Amino acid sequence: MSKILVVEDKTAMAQMLKESLELEGYEVITASDGAEGIRKIKERSADLVLTDLKLPKKNGIEVLKASRNESPLTPVIVMTAYGSIETAVNAMKLGAYDFITKPLDIDHLNLLIDRALKNQKIVAENLLLKDVLAERKGIPNIIGKSPRMRDVADNIQKVASARTTVLLLGESGTGKELFARAIHDLSSRKDHPFVPINCAAIPGELLESELFGHEKGAFTGATERKLGKLEIADRGTVFLDEIGEMEISLQSKMLRALQEGVIERVGGTGSLKVDVRIIAASNKDLEAAVNEKTFREDLYYRLSVFPIVIPPLRDRKEDLPALIEHFIAKYSIEMNISGKEIGPDAMKVLHSYSWKGNVRELENVIERAMIISDTDRITKNDLGLMPANLSDDGLAGISMEGTLDEAAKAALRIVESRRIRHALEETHGNKSRASEILKVSYKTLLTKIKDYNIE
Repeated sequence: MSKILVVEDKTAMAQMLKESLELEGYEVITASDGAEGIRKIKERSADLVLTDLKLPKKNGIEVLKASRNESPLTPVIVMTAYGSIETAVNAMKLGAYDFITKPLDIDHLNLLIDRALKNQKIVAENLLLKDVLAERKGIPNIIGKSPRMRDVADNIQKVASARTTVLLLGESGTGKELFARAIHDLSSRKDHPFVPINCAAIPGELLESELFGHEKGAFTGATERKLGKLEIADRGTVFLDEIGEMEISLQSKMLRALQEGVIERVGGTGSLKVDVRIIAASNKDLEAAVNEKTFREDLYYRLSVFPIVIPPLRDRKEDLPALIEHFIAKYSIEMNISGKEIGPDAMKVLHSYSWKGNVRELENVIERAMIISDTDRITKNDLGLMPANLSDDGLAGISMEGTLDEAAKAALRIVESRRIRHALEETHGNKSRASEILKVSYKTLLTKIKDYNIE
C-alpha cells in the first residue's frame, strides 16, 4: 500500500483528501503546515507528497525543495489556486511531478497520483539497472570496505587486464563466482562469454565431455557432436569452481589446455586451439591435496600464478551492515515491499553469529527474515538463528588455562545460560513452558536460572 503525505492547512480540505485517497486504497498522513510537512518528509514516511502552495510557517515551494533534497525519487504534486499557475509552473521547474488547480477534480488527482507512483517505480528500476551495469563494469559494490576486502578488490583490479590465470581461494559461500565475474568484466574479454562450471556438481565421467566436448559416437548416448565449454568460451573466460574435486585423470588434459591452449574432444582425433582465460576456485586446501597426491602439482602451480584469498565473513564483520542493507534492498524489490530495516537486537545477533555458510548464508537468513517479519523492523526473532550457532566470540571470557574438563564445564555454563535465556524469551518468561521445551524438570530450570543469575 502506497503512503501519501498531504500537506494542507485547511482542515476540511485535508480531511476530504484523506477520505478520498483512502477510498482509493492509499494510506494517508497529513501535515497542517509546511514545517510539519518537511519534518515528515525527513522521516521518509511517504511514497508521494501532495502539497498546497500557500502554507503557514513554510510554503509549498520549500516543502518541494525539502522533498527533492531528502528523497529525490519521491514524486511531489502541487495544489494551487487558479490564479497561481505561474508559481505552479515554477514548481515544475524545481522538480515537481505535476500540479493541479483548485477546486480539485478528484478523478484527475487520482489519475495524476497513479501515474506519478508508476513513474517513480520505473525511475527506481532504471537506477537499479544502472547500478547492476556499474557493478558489471567494476568491482561489485557489496564486497565491503574492510581492509582485507579492499586488498581483494585491489588485487582483482590489478590482475583483470592481464592474461594471467587466477586462483580464488575461500570457504563456500564467500562469493568466489562473483569475484570471477568481476575479473572478467574488468578485462578486455568482457564482450565475450563468461562460462562458469562447477566441477563438484558434474560426475567425473561427464565433466570431460562438458569441458572439452565430444564427437558423435564417442560413447553410448553420444548421438551427435557436442561442443565443450572451453570451445564455446573462446576469447572469453572459463570459471572452474571447486576445481579440487576434478578427478586426477582429467587434470592432465586441463593442464594441456592451460599450457598450450589446445583441447581435444572426447572421441576426437584432432586438436583444437582455444583462447580462454581460466579462473579457478576452491574451498579445499590444494597444497594439502598435492601432498596427498590427489591433485597434480604441476597443475596447481599453473593455476596459482595469481592466488587471491577471499576471507570468510566471520573475519570481516565490519562489512555486515553494508551486506545486510544490500540484501534488504534486493529482496524489497523482489517481494515488492518497502521500509524494511534491521533492528538493533537483530544486528547484535548477526554480529555474534559464526557464519559458516558466509555471505550465501547471510543472504538466505535476510531473505527468510524479510518474509517472516510482520513489521518494518526485522527483529532477532525473525532471523531464525539459534544461540547454539553463535560464534565463539562469547567464549572469550573462558580461561585457556587448566584442564580440558575445566574448560568444557566453563563453556557448558555459557551455552546452557544462552539456551535458557532464549527459551524464556520464546515463552515470554513462562518457566513451565520453557522447562518443557528444554526437557528438564521445573525444579532443575529454577536452579539453573538462579545459578546463572538469569533475570
